[in-house]
Formats: sequence, C-alpha cells, structure tokens
Amino acid sequence: MTETKYSKKYFNSRRAELDTAYNAIKQDWQDLADYFLPRSVRFLARSVNKQPAKNKKIKDSTPLLAVRNFSSGMMSGATSPATNWFKVKIRNYGQEGSYEVKTWCNSVENLFRDIFNSSNLYRVLPSVYKQIGVFGLSVLAMQSDETSIIRCQLLPIGSYRIAKNYKGDVDTICRVYMETAKNLYDRFGEENVSHDVLNAIESNRYEELFEVVHFVEPNKNYMPDSVWAEDKKYISVYYEFNSNEEKFLSKSGFDKFPYAVFESEVNGEDVYPSECPGVNALPDVKQLMSMVVDEGKAVKKMISPTYKGPASLKNKKMIDAPAAFIEEDENGRGLTPIYEVNPRVLEVDSIIEKLKESIKEIFYNDLFAMILNTAERSRTATEVNELKEEKMVLLSPLLQQIHNGLNYIIDWVFDECIKLNILPEPPEEIMGSNMDIEFVSTLAQAQKAVKISAMERFTTFTINLAQALDPALRNKLNANKIVDDYAEYANISPEQIIPTKEVEKKKEKEEESQSQQMLMQQMKTGSEIIKNIGGTDSYGSDLMARLGLT
Repeated sequence: MTETKYSKKYFNSRRAELDTAYNAIKQDWQDLADYFLPRSVRFLARSVNKQPAKNKKIKDSTPLLAVRNFSSGMMSGATSPATNWFKVKIRNYGQEGSYEVKTWCNSVENLFRDIFNSSNLYRVLPSVYKQIGVFGLSVLAMQSDETSIIRCQLLPIGSYRIAKNYKGDVDTICRVYMETAKNLYDRFGEENVSHDVLNAIESNRYEELFEVVHFVEPNKNYMPDSVWAEDKKYISVYYEFNSNEEKFLSKSGFDKFPYAVFESEVNGEDVYPSECPGVNALPDVKQLMSMVVDEGKAVKKMISPTYKGPASLKNKKMIDAPAAFIEEDENGRGLTPIYEVNPRVLEVDSIIEKLKESIKEIFYNDLFAMILNTAERSRTATEVNELKEEKMVLLSPLLQQIHNGLNYIIDWVFDECIKLNILPEPPEEIMGSNMDIEFVSTLAQAQKAVKISAMERFTTFTINLAQALDPALRNKLNANKIVDDYAEYANISPEQIIPTKEVEKKKEKEEESQSQQMLMQQMKTGSEIIKNIGGTDSYGSDLMARLGLT
C-alpha cells in the first residue's frame, strides 16, 4: 500500500469533504440554537470573545427551562456523583463467580469513581446532556492529565465536523477554533508557530487570535510496532489555517480515539443524528413563540387602545388616575377607542399552556418529576410504578445512546490506568478476560425494576402456594440464586453479601451439628428406656428375666 503524504493541502481537502454533510445539517442546528441554546454554539470560529448577538426569537422561557430540566434530570438520574451509576464486571463470567473476583471489580469501580471525582468530568456532563437533548450530538475531547488522570473538554456545536467508518462509529473529527498568540507560542514552541504569531509576540500582541485546525482521523500509515507518535493508529495534526507556511504546529497520534461521542438516533448511513428531543419540540416551540406574541398584542389592545376624537382635543393630556377626565368639545364629543376588541384570551392562554406541557414532555421533564407529580395526585405506589415503566420505555433509546458514550469514557480511563499501572492486581482466574461495564444508575435501575417486581411476585406466589397446598413446593425456590440475582439487579455491594460457597459450608456445619445432637438425644432416650425397664438395681440375669429372655 502506498504511503499517504500528510500535508496541509491534504487536510484542507478532507475538511472540504466533511463540509458537505456538515452544511446539510448546519441550518437545522442554527434554528435549534436560536430557540434552545442561543449562546452555546460556535458556527463561526472568529465569533469567540465577541459580544453575542441579541436573540429576538425567544419570547418565552419554556424551552430554556425544558432543556435545563432535561440536563439536570439526566445528570441526577444517569451519572450522579453521589451514587454508584456503573459496575465493573468480567465478560462471560457468571454472577455466581468467586468472592475475590467481585471484590476486585468493586475495587476498580471505586478507583474509577475517585478519578471521575478528581477530574472535571462532572462539570462538563450537564452541558453534554444539553447538547444531545437539543442537537442530538455532543463530542467530549479527552486528554491525559498528570494529576487527575483525565481532563475533558466539551466541543461547541458548529465548531467541528465528523465522519464515520463502515461500522457507523465516529472515527474522524475536524475541529476549527481560535487561539491566542501567547497560547500557541507556549504550547507548540517558537520553532513550530508561524511568523505571524512570532510577530504578534514580539509586538506584545499576546491576545491576538489565530484560526487553528485540529484534525484527528485513522492513520493510513499506521505501524503497530513503531514507537513514534505519528505512526500510531490515529493521526493528530494542528495547523494555522490562514498561514501560507506548510509546516504543522504539531503532528502526533493516538492509540485510541480521543473523543467520546454522544449521539441520538441516526437514519441509515447519515453522518449526523436525525432525531432528538430538540428536533421533535421545535415546531411546538415556534408555535408557542408566535402565540405568545399574539396574546401580548391582544392584551395590549385591551388595556391600551388607540383613541379617536375631535381635533380640538388634540393637545389635551390624558391622566391615568381614578379622578382623571378630559373635556368634551363644543358638540359634546370626547375620546373613544378607534376599535373595540374582545379577544378570547383565556382560550389562547389554554393553547399556550398545552404547548408548554408538550415541550416539557418531549424533553422528558414529566418523567424526571414523576414522583413529585404523582404524590400531588395521591396515586398509589402501583400506579406510580406503572407510569414510570411506561415513561422509561420512551426514554430507553436515548438512554442507551448516552450509555454508549459513557462506556467509551470508562474504557479510555481503564487504558490510562493500565499505562500508569495503578489497577489492583486481578485474581488469576480472570487473567486475560475482558472487562464489561453495567450501568446501574437511577434511570438504569428503573429499567430493571420489571425484573425485580417479577422476582418478588414469583417468590411470594410460590411461598403462598406452598402454605396453602403443599409445603414441598418451597423446594422449587433456589434461595441462594434468588438472593444473588436480587442483589445484582438492585446494585447491592458484594461486600454486603456472603458468598454462596461460605453459606453452603455454614449450612453443612449446622446440619452436621444438628445430626450429632439428634444422635446424642436418641442415645439418651435409649438409656432412659433401659433404665425404666430394668430399674436402678437391675443387672445381669435379673434384667434378662424382666425382659422375658430367660
């Protein structure tokens, strides 16, 4: 295979190719940004540090609140720092595995949580959820950090283009952003920056901005055995877009794709997502803004109409006071409204409220507030559970996509821990096995609630049937397996569960002890029988005579 020559011309050509799919979605993203996140996008790199233009399309705060509640709900329900939202497991290793394996997995979980808590991950995740809720896409750049293992940066919508491989996974990102002369000089060095940057530094124009392109894609010259960074699986280059110089600011590479991509539903071979809450709610939001304006106009005409009257009253001043009056002209004519309106404001207000509720529902605000809402309506626990299960069915596809992005972050952190050799020593029985991640957050557990409910109903039914008909039916229940599965579904720490092997050993000891006690009791009972038959002074031939043996 011919070696590919990487140059600025090559990457500018690749950028032009990526612009084709990007330009097709750009206008839709601009509409979404105008109504949901007006200050969280960057379609033009040079818009950084500029005063954002005033948004004149948002007339009601409902879409802003719906997005905020969606982000807060996903954060607390899927990745709350205060709860254990994921578990480490060993692929193809049964739940009845050894206690040592479960303890090791629990130790790795605690290590990952400490890393996430010390990094900035939890600070950027709320914005990730806002982007995926509104645009259906969010990209998180991950970098190694010497103090916190991982450092994350959220890329603004509109500042990058993506491409996918034949599997549908994002493997190429082209990011365009602005950077100051000082930061370029400090990061890439005097020998790599352009003469324009050097001139800015020499002229003390440290904050002058330059357009930078960062390109990451699969390396066509990948050499697995090479020690050089530019021969790694993914090539990474930085260069100044407007510079005539051919050199790169940086040319290196990555063993693993350094971006976690969160995306919602994608239609077929499309590059960018085609459906998400923001796309579905946009028609309602546009109608809401239009009706809010119309309602405002109607109310204004009612409380502050335009008047008509004789020309002689032109210079008369109207006073807004209870005792205010204005003189009539010589013909007894005064001021009257040009036209009287009596709009059905209540009906309009009712439609507006329905639109607001629809927008909130599309962003799953009703699911996140389910407990509060059902408590106010005095519903039973059964009704609450049924409603939650119904809503979870609607949220499941999006939640699964979010789990895919989170799983990639955990895998990336796992690789970093291996490089730094900070993982606990695994048991020999799982050496060479693959690690799996199971999500056990509040939302994930709500999806498992069906399994737990079915297990409880089954055990209750079996025990009641055994009491009513046949006690032997209790033997149909494998109690140890039921307890282990229940703990698995309910996300109970393995440290709180005694291993089945130890329970069986303890049970055997108890049964053996009971057998010995029964034997001793039987021997004691036999001695008492003989004693009662023969008497205290009976022995030898006398005892045999009493037994009728002589």
